[in-house]
Amino acid sequence: MSDDSRVSVLILDKEYQVACPPDERHELIRAASELDERMRAAKKAGNIVGLDRIAIMVALNLCHELQSKRGTNLADPETAKTLNRIDGKLNAALPEEH
Repeated sequence: MSDDSRVSVLILDKEYQVACPPDERHELIRAASELDERMRAAKKAGNIVGLDRIAIMVALNLCHELQSKRGTNLADPETAKTLNRIDGKLNAALPEEH
């Protein structure tokens, strides 16, 4: 994509350049705004430390919401175990930031 199809978005006070078709620019800006809001809320809650961890937890929550809207049964005990196992692996793999 050419430089004129790149969009600058601000997430947690950091600027990111993202390639985007011109007809999807508005949706990308809205998505970046929602992501910024969610990441700020997670950071403000104070129970997650580090940008990587905040991003992972917000991504997991977004995926969870998407699956719920698609009718996936996340109340299933096996699904809950899998999500807990993934969370444990992420916490172990990501460096702790202070």
